[in-house]
Amino acid sequence: MSNINLDTLQLAAYIGSFVFFCTTLGSGFVFFFKNSTKPIYIQASMGFSAGIMIAASIFSLIIPALDASPFDGNLKCVPVMIGFTLGAIFLIAIDKSLPHLHLNSKVPEGPKSRLRRHVLLFLALTIHNIPEGMALGVSAAATNLHTSTIASTCVLALGIGIQNMPEGAAISLPFFAGGVSRFKAFILGSMSGIVEPIAAILVVVLSDILSPLLPWFLAFAAGAMLYVVVEELIPQSHSRYDNDDEPHSDVGTVSVLIGFLLMMFLDTTLGA
Repeated sequence: MSNINLDTLQLAAYIGSFVFFCTTLGSGFVFFFKNSTKPIYIQASMGFSAGIMIAASIFSLIIPALDASPFDGNLKCVPVMIGFTLGAIFLIAIDKSLPHLHLNSKVPEGPKSRLRRHVLLFLALTIHNIPEGMALGVSAAATNLHTSTIASTCVLALGIGIQNMPEGAAISLPFFAGGVSRFKAFILGSMSGIVEPIAAILVVVLSDILSPLLPWFLAFAAGAMLYVVVEELIPQSHSRYDNDDEPHSDVGTVSVLIGFLLMMFLDTTLGA
């Protein structure tokens, strides 16, 4: 513990708190909307979040992982491929181990449970915020090893924070529409993001152990994030909901592209 760089720990705490605040801010939209939210808003929010996370995985995690690879030539991508695969497996294992319910599903996944619907939904959303916190922590730890810059880490936090605002709204509004009080829906939406600063700080605390494996862990975070995108966000951006009057498939697709372009712009212009 004494070898931990306090500046890096502070950086992880600051950026983790920032993205948590953004989730809380987005969840606060529940106080300004009517009893239900149009499915098109959920689809746009999920698609936008997916685009942000895809670009963040590529430009903030996978490319730095390749640059930090200890191997050369044809073997340069080996740590990235291994780390990426382990990250996806990690999320699959969590999905199978904890009961949870996706936004567009009526059937819970994971072990059988008697937990109420909104608790299962909260667990699903919380589980899928873990990779974002891990990505922030790994990126912050990489600044101490000079394989990433503080600017690029802050841009990653900015991108995740931007997507957390509509995502927070897309979490709290369905809770409220399902019969949960506005305040409780706000708290549930907000607290789904608390794992992000916790995960970011935990990764930095363990950075002395993880530093020799940095390329693997950058790719690990990318694999976990992209698993969430493919398994959760993109399907939700194209799903029909109970109060959906007409399909909006183009909305989800366009939102993914907008999110990707925004994060790519931020990373390539501000994160250099």
